[in-house]
Amino acid sequence: MVEPVVKVDAPNASLGESGMVHVLGGWQSDYASNWNRQGMELADAFAEVVRNGLDAVGLDASDIDVGHVGNFAGELFAGQGMLGGFFGLVDPAFDGLPTSRHEAACASGSVAVLAAMADIEAGRYDLACVVGIELMRNVSGAVAAQHLGAAAWAGHEYLDATYVWPRAFSDLADEYDRRYGLSYDHLMAISRNNFANAKLNPNAQTRSYQFVPEAFTPSDEHNPIIEGRTRKMDCGQVSDGAAVVFLASAKRAASYARQRGIPFETIPQITGWGHRSAPISYASKIRASSNEPYVFPQVHRAAAEARARAGVADVTQIDVFEVHDCFAMTEYMAIDHLGITTPGEAWKAVESGSIGIGGANPVNPSGGLIGMGHPVGATGVRMLLDGYKQVTGTAGDYQVEGARRLQTLNIGGSTTTTVSFIVEKIAA
Repeated sequence: MVEPVVKVDAPNASLGESGMVHVLGGWQSDYASNWNRQGMELADAFAEVVRNGLDAVGLDASDIDVGHVGNFAGELFAGQGMLGGFFGLVDPAFDGLPTSRHEAACASGSVAVLAAMADIEAGRYDLACVVGIELMRNVSGAVAAQHLGAAAWAGHEYLDATYVWPRAFSDLADEYDRRYGLSYDHLMAISRNNFANAKLNPNAQTRSYQFVPEAFTPSDEHNPIIEGRTRKMDCGQVSDGAAVVFLASAKRAASYARQRGIPFETIPQITGWGHRSAPISYASKIRASSNEPYVFPQVHRAAAEARARAGVADVTQIDVFEVHDCFAMTEYMAIDHLGITTPGEAWKAVESGSIGIGGANPVNPSGGLIGMGHPVGATGVRMLLDGYKQVTGTAGDYQVEGARRLQTLNIGGSTTTTVSFIVEKIAA
């Protein structure tokens, strides 16, 4: 496939092998959980994910040099900020640990990962614990929607919408329809695929959900309208959840490998990253791209720059993708912005089945945000963890056969912030 010519800045020179950040592993919670009903607070869930993560990778709290937390709206959902302070409640060895919390709406987890990578690349620290976490199911759907709307331009856009983000991505569907044409059947094929993948994932929120065939049609009874042209089955989940990954310098990863008697080359690396932002206003983004091949140029730019930094020539060299599907329309957009198809032709990848687990371009084998769930601050960290699982062959029933290289695409707001990572295992 020949991609449109779009200006992509040359990324910074490679740091070389010694500057690579390695992923030692991690852990995620069960996204079907309802922490409020289980009597759990944010601090309890934080402790659970960190302790289980340490156990999963065989580390002690005293091994960790720095902690980073991705969280969007702890102050709104739980009245709780200063989440870096939760490390000190998990284990006495964390008392004194340097920590920070990062916010970029749905990309909060990925921004926390970027900050941890910068710490390691700068030589400040050798081993980072990165937590993504969000409590969201302790309030009504209407209140949750109001809280999540804080990632839009408050007081300036979507003032007539009850549900801000279903409305925003309904507007995106309208824009695609205007520029290229759009069939709802293709959006529902994306949702159907992600729900099917989720049934293979033991941590997926929707793994036990059952649907009638009419649910994947424009049926007002079985698939009611939420806002505009966005219907229930277009939507990602409102979830309680947490994920953790442990990132290490090459020196620390080599020591970790020696201690466990495993080849250093089998520890996955983050070989590329892309990070771009755009004006917070959705309308500003659309105006800026009116004469561009891509609706959201900065999304395409972040994804392309991640591959360039990893030395990946084109999208065909990516074995699997974990992408942002807060709505089916978001994944539809992601497919062409990643370069799997040319702009406006994501329907070709949907119809051909190439985005299925056994296809040429598997997208969201985890189930994505629609099937797996979307605890906002955790999503970027969970994507990276799924990257680790896929390239190490430990993803279980949703493993993509032969996966060696995965690309993430994590988006905050109406693509106000986009982060993409390439994670790969160099040796078999």
